[in-house]
Amino acid sequence: MIFDYNVIWEAMPLYLGGLLTTLKLLAISLFFGLLAALPLGLMRVSKQPLVNGAAWLYTYVIRGTPMLVQLFLIYYGLAQFEAVRESFMWPLLSSATFCACLAFAINTSAYTAEIIAGSLKATNGEIEAAKAMGMSRYKLYRRILLPSALRRALPQYSNEVIMMLQTTSLASIVTLIDITGAARTVNAQFYLPFEAYITAGAFYLCLTFILVRLFKLAERRWLSYLAPRKH
Repeated sequence: MIFDYNVIWEAMPLYLGGLLTTLKLLAISLFFGLLAALPLGLMRVSKQPLVNGAAWLYTYVIRGTPMLVQLFLIYYGLAQFEAVRESFMWPLLSSATFCACLAFAINTSAYTAEIIAGSLKATNGEIEAAKAMGMSRYKLYRRILLPSALRRALPQYSNEVIMMLQTTSLASIVTLIDITGAARTVNAQFYLPFEAYITAGAFYLCLTFILVRLFKLAERRWLSYLAPRKH
């Protein structure tokens, strides 16, 4: 078997462009997904049945359906409705980048909301201490509950970020040239599936390594107080 990596080297600008697209999709999706997950996480720990139930239903449906189905519904499914095509949202919904970011943000918001909800439930001791000091509910959430919950959520959230990195590879199915899209293009032009996809895998592996290291540094910075003390 002969491997031809000269083609891959010549296609490296295409891969680098795909890398930028992947990073853009990941950053936008995580940003808006986290923004949506914060109120959803608070709703999930609410004692109001309607509030809690609405958030539970959202996370259950999103986590219970495949990401690919959600992407197809947004990118292909909405276009079949004339009201959508004639609405002011159509210029956005006809964009593959917007639809991919929207689908990824919705997906990650459901998983992140459950992560935040679990972290909020693990801060009971801090809540009682804050109440004993006479903190208002607003100050309790702003100064104690949310910062503590977000710190505790770092290990689980790091897994979600890495999973979202892998999920962005689905963007190539809706015509975007991300890392996987670059590999598909190279394979289609030169029929070198091994070289094309092993190169894409190497890019994802490097990104995963960098993300893991960054989260380890963040955990060391903000979760050191939870580590067992040496005697």
